[in-house]
Amino acid sequence: MTTLVQEVLAKSEPPVSLKQHIDECLRVYESLRKAFQRLPLNDSDRFWKLIRLGIIFHDLGKSHSEFQKMLSGKRANWYHQRHELFSVPFVEQLDLPEEEELLLKLIVAGHHKDFNFLFDHIQHGYKTGEDMFSFGEDGKLEWDEETEKLNHQFIQSFLKEYNVPLKPGSLPLPMQLVKDYTRSPINSSKINFQDLLLAAGALKQCDHSASAGVFKVNVLEEKHFNFLYDNKWSPYFHQKRASEIKGNIVLTAPTGSGKTEASLMWLHKQMKENGQGRTFYILPFTASINAMFERLDEKMQGNSEIVGVVHGKLAEYIESRFGEETYSWQNEKLKHELKDSFRALVPPLKVATPFQLLKSIFGLKGFEKGIFEMSGGYFIFDEIHAYDPEVTAQIKVLIEFAAKFLNVKVCLMTATLPIFLKKELSNAIGEYTEITADTELYQSFIRHRIIVASGLLSENIGDIQNRLDSGDKVLVVSNTVKQAQAIYNRLETPKKALLHGAFNGVDRNKKETELMSGEIKLLVSTQAIEVSLDIDYDVIFTEPAPLDALLQRFGRVNRHRVNGQYRPPCDCIVFSERNDVDKYIYKNEDVITRTLGVLREIESKNSGVIAEIDLQRYIDQVYPGWSTKDKEDFDRVYNHLKTDVWENLAPFIYDVHREEEFEKQFDGIKVLPVILKKEYQELLEANKFIKAESLKVSISKQRFASLLSNDGIQCVVSAFQHANQEEIKQQTYCVINRKYDSNLGLQIDNMEKPACDNML
Repeated sequence: MTTLVQEVLAKSEPPVSLKQHIDECLRVYESLRKAFQRLPLNDSDRFWKLIRLGIIFHDLGKSHSEFQKMLSGKRANWYHQRHELFSVPFVEQLDLPEEEELLLKLIVAGHHKDFNFLFDHIQHGYKTGEDMFSFGEDGKLEWDEETEKLNHQFIQSFLKEYNVPLKPGSLPLPMQLVKDYTRSPINSSKINFQDLLLAAGALKQCDHSASAGVFKVNVLEEKHFNFLYDNKWSPYFHQKRASEIKGNIVLTAPTGSGKTEASLMWLHKQMKENGQGRTFYILPFTASINAMFERLDEKMQGNSEIVGVVHGKLAEYIESRFGEETYSWQNEKLKHELKDSFRALVPPLKVATPFQLLKSIFGLKGFEKGIFEMSGGYFIFDEIHAYDPEVTAQIKVLIEFAAKFLNVKVCLMTATLPIFLKKELSNAIGEYTEITADTELYQSFIRHRIIVASGLLSENIGDIQNRLDSGDKVLVVSNTVKQAQAIYNRLETPKKALLHGAFNGVDRNKKETELMSGEIKLLVSTQAIEVSLDIDYDVIFTEPAPLDALLQRFGRVNRHRVNGQYRPPCDCIVFSERNDVDKYIYKNEDVITRTLGVLREIESKNSGVIAEIDLQRYIDQVYPGWSTKDKEDFDRVYNHLKTDVWENLAPFIYDVHREEEFEKQFDGIKVLPVILKKEYQELLEANKFIKAESLKVSISKQRFASLLSNDGIQCVVSAFQHANQEEIKQQTYCVINRKYDSNLGLQIDNMEKPACDNML
């Protein structure tokens, strides 16, 4: 029997037997059962029994003799058939209730391709009962003849090893199954939609993780929370309260008052009371995600298999973590494995952008795994104020869906959230407990003094230079990259840095490391500084912005205590005049006007010192409610997405238009500065693909189109040999003829003429 089992392959290069692959899938399966204790199921044992059967049956079709020839490198007449379609009919030979049989057949059929693809494949590939009245049947296969090529002796022996008995029966073409589901995927009364969605994700996760060689899914243990309860600090009221609440919370506390620790104390309580679930710590921007990952990774025993990070620039970040190690195939392989493990289920706590979760409710390819991973989990939203109305609407739909269908518990955190917006998001999570830092804490956070200065920031460089010369650590925030670059060039000090969105991954990560060292005396930045970077400056000079954005900028000043106390209030200098281009950054002029009014009100009281206990009142003055346009944008996106998710989201059905809709909201296109072209090509030839990609810079789609039409961007094709293979690969990329350097980043108005040999 063993010989028969081992002679059928599941994969090639290197060869993996079907028995080995199924056993490895079952290893993942056992790990998932321990890690996902809170799935929204009526009958957990029944669910996991069906997943086990799905694993055992999903690749039976690979026993087809022509498929085996193909895997062995022999000439084969496989004709691009789908092995999963041959696996489905065997399910009918099990002794299962109708609903369980249907669910099992669907997840086996859909574990690789969507059902629209399968329907077209069957129509064009096989002679079916519907073909008798049609013409042009040449080239179509006979299903019955193809099923005779399955290794039935192997299948019987194989299933006996897993104690799965089969009834005698035929192997019909699953045409009706595929047709019925394609036409009406979520309106069938024969099956529980929620069970199908979770089963689809669970089977795919077992299959994909086993294929990647990832067999264990980690969980959070008591030891990972130990740092929260040492004797080095006493918890604030809001932290202690968070550690006591079972269920959803909305937490409001000042910037720098330990909201992260409060959220983890809440998480610890949930896991003790409710059981294991995957945790997502959700932040808006890449820089804050990297910083939070570093922080949690260190606190939770420095174990990268406990804390993961997921965002669009993940590859660049991982490259920076490895540093300048000598290249080897093994090292490059390790980098890819690290990237895959972050994106797989291994880490139980992931730091991510909301878009990594939104992908799933938009129904992008493979979304079933994302839905499964979220199910029974915990969401911690930090910086929840930082999104525009359209993204806020998407987040509300995500929270509603996750809370209603996936048994997700939610912690919303903010320092500055308008009441009307808090109400929108709070309503999405259902029942919740509101936690607010106590009055004593707010009164102890006296850190900032407001000064509203006349004129433009760019007209007052001398004042900034004077503060630098006096020894202060100075933060300057501009609203545009071009302005930030100009100001950086005009200020003089030995240790200075510039931070904005027009750096490539290599330089951005170097700058973040420099900033965290605390040695930079002058930081000139754009809005990138509004995120939760743990840096501390003595004074800030900033262009006008909405109040919530300014408060985040102020949070990088007088941030850290010394001997348990903050320094006396530090100056936060806001210039009242706006550059013309600022109106494209912050389009609601009324918000800016109300913000300056509030700042002048603060300045007139108590010499400008901010009483943080009054911040909510000031925020609500600036944002008394939705503006007409913001409300229209919010409602349009919310109503459209909610309807689409509730009515159309279905496993194994992918919609290309939905994918296009998701991608529309990302404005960036990556281009390669021409000065880095030679280095990029050398990295490609060395097969250092991640590092090559990290040389690129993101520009807006509008800017890309403009430069492309004026020969400012050229598309280039590079050829190189893949490591350990003879084949030649090609890589197409776009080169931008603009100056770039590691200090200033991309200088969009300064032409860089390519060397003659660069653009061949």
